Parts: sequence; structure tokens; C-alpha cells
Amino acid sequence: MPTILGQNQYGKAENRVVKITRDGDTHHIKDLNVSVALSGDLDDVHYSGSNAHVLPTDTTKNTVFAFAKEHGIESAEAFGVLLARHFVENTEPIGKARIRIEEYDWERIETSDANSKFIGADEVKHSFVRKGQEIRTAQITFDGESVEVLSGLKGLTVLNSTNSEFWGYIKDRYTTLKEDYDRILATEVAAVWRHNWTGAQEERTPAWDKSYAQTKKHMLHAFAETYSLSLQQTLYQMGSRVINSRPEIDEIRFSMPNKHHFKVDLSPFDIKNEAADGAVYYAADRPYGLIEATVLRDGATPRIPVDMTNL
Repeated sequence: MPTILGQNQYGKAENRVVKITRDGDTHHIKDLNVSVALSGDLDDVHYSGSNAHVLPTDTTKNTVFAFAKEHGIESAEAFGVLLARHFVENTEPIGKARIRIEEYDWERIETSDANSKFIGADEVKHSFVRKGQEIRTAQITFDGESVEVLSGLKGLTVLNSTNSEFWGYIKDRYTTLKEDYDRILATEVAAVWRHNWTGAQEERTPAWDKSYAQTKKHMLHAFAETYSLSLQQTLYQMGSRVINSRPEIDEIRFSMPNKHHFKVDLSPFDIKNEAADGAVYYAADRPYGLIEATVLRDGATPRIPVDMTNL
């Protein structure tokens, strides 16, 4: 039976790039993990092994590092747009480039007031500690005509110690879960949001760093301010807050595992363990409920792939 080639792409994955910018004695750090995927007129390399249309993956790696030096890294999104445009516009067989980036954030270490600094240092501005709240993500795709920018984050763990309930659900012969009117709600947020910016000349480029910071802020505010009857309800409120507050975003998708906290049964020791009195819980590792959904601006077309976030 004859076969034909389907969707294909290639590139260099997980290029770890650390760019230090020196502003006198004050240093700044950008720490990225950049993956490049290219597609286009690549039938021959699959059918016959001809590399005539192949830009070596080693070249894509070198380009990532050279661009970090030549252009700097203003933001993950801006750096990804530069790379995507370069590969499509400067390599004829390549018709589409997708750049995926993870960014690891660092903050400056504040030094002590004691006279323990090394000789000649009035103030240390080159020491950093890795932030641990979340990993920032970005995916930039350019097809020669328009740019699509998906920003996001993963590993953002949040918890409400009250103002969450779960009751009124379907019960059958296999249901053992008890209804809970005062529970811990905890999750580890993974989110991807799509900007409506396409890279056209007449469009104003978003302020990527500000947009990211504000989007995260609105998500956290909605999580904290929602009296939750389900994690689905909280997810929707987080997405709605982002869409209603950030006009540059048309779509946001969440993947949110329910990090279950169950009250420990202390009745064998004749000890009550109620939430109202400050209960003791055990944090269950797995299995866990996994809640996923997309929230859209009214009239927008969903474009974020569902498999970008789910298991």
C-alpha cells in the first residue's frame, strides 16, 4: 500500500541561553530555554534523503545564540518574533517557523548592611537568586504573512484555605466522596493566552513584559476573590478577568489540576478535626482531578491547541 508524507517539522530543541547585560556595575540577566521548529518544502529529505532544502539544526542553534548577542533579549516574545521572522524570510525552503520559549526569572539578592562585602564593592548588583513562583512560556509562529504569539506560564501553585465548597454532585454506587462546605482549594496553574497582534506594520506591538505581569495579576486576583463552588467556576472567573481587563488578549486556555487536601481522620484518637477549628490535612499527590477549559472573547475563534496544556 502506498504511503505519503504528512505534517512534518524539524529544528533544534532546548537551547539554553543566558544573556548578561552590564549597565555599569549593575547587571541584568535573561535566562531562556529556546526550541526551534521549522517546516516547509521538505518532502525530498524525507523521500530521498536529499538535504538540499535543509538548514542544519546546528545552524538554528548558532542563530539563537548569535541573536541573543546581536539583538539582546528584550522579552521572550520579542526574541521569538525576531527568530521566527529570520528563519522564514532568510531560508527559502522554510515556510513556517515556530519558536517555543521557557523563561526562568531571577531577582537581585539584596546585600546586608554589615561591613562584610569584598574590598572595593560599594554595592553588589550582580548577584541573583532564582525565582520559584512559575516558569514563563511563549510560542511564536510566523508563516511568512502573519505572526501568532501565545504567551503563558506553568507551575504557578496557588491555594485558598477557605471560601471553597464542593457539593450537589452526581452520586452513584461508587461514590465515596463526602460533600464539603469548607475546603482547601489548591491548584498548579498552567495557562496559555493568545494575543490578537499579528505583526502587521499598522499594529502597535504590545508591551510584552507589562502584558505578562498584568495577566498574571488578574489571574491571581480572580483566584483570591472568587468564592468557589467548583474549580471549574474559579477557572472561568480567572479567564474572564483576563479577557475583560486585557484588550490585547482574545483567548486563554487553562490546565488546572485539583491538588486535593483531605482532612485527616483523627477520630480513632478521639480528636475532632474540623475546618472551622483549624484542621490538619494531608496533601494527596495523585491521582488528581484535572480541570481544563478555554475562555474566549465573544466573537473570537479558538486557536490555542488543546494539547498544549493537557495530559
